[in-house]
Amino acid sequence: MTTILLLSGPNLDRLGERSPEIYGTMTLAEHVDRFTQLAASYAYDVRHRQSNFEGDLIEEIAGARDAAAIVINAGALTHTSWALADALGAFAGVSIEVHLSNPAAREPFRHTSTLAPVVAGSIAGFGGLSYELAVEAVRRLLSNGA
Repeated sequence: MTTILLLSGPNLDRLGERSPEIYGTMTLAEHVDRFTQLAASYAYDVRHRQSNFEGDLIEEIAGARDAAAIVINAGALTHTSWALADALGAFAGVSIEVHLSNPAAREPFRHTSTLAPVVAGSIAGFGGLSYELAVEAVRRLLSNGA
């Protein structure tokens, strides 16, 4: 079975309670469950890891040699972590950046993504649908040999 590594960065463990007007009321567990169910319908296995620590996420990426794809919501690390970008840039499979909110419509510091140059694409601003769109993007990119 093909594996997708789903990574969730800092503070995403607080989804559902933290700023619901921005991030919605679904918990991280609910997002992961929906993502996993949709991925399973395409015969993908999902391995999820959430961490509030940058190094943990980098280690997960470095150890993802068995994964065909990485879908990452790096939270605020999106705007600051060149180390995370370097790790993703070295990943041989498909990688997709996901955001529940639209960073381009928020504070100016959120307008820059250090990850955008090294991922296949970024999906943002669609709430929980962003994760579903990411599964579909992975499916299409893998089936097209990208």
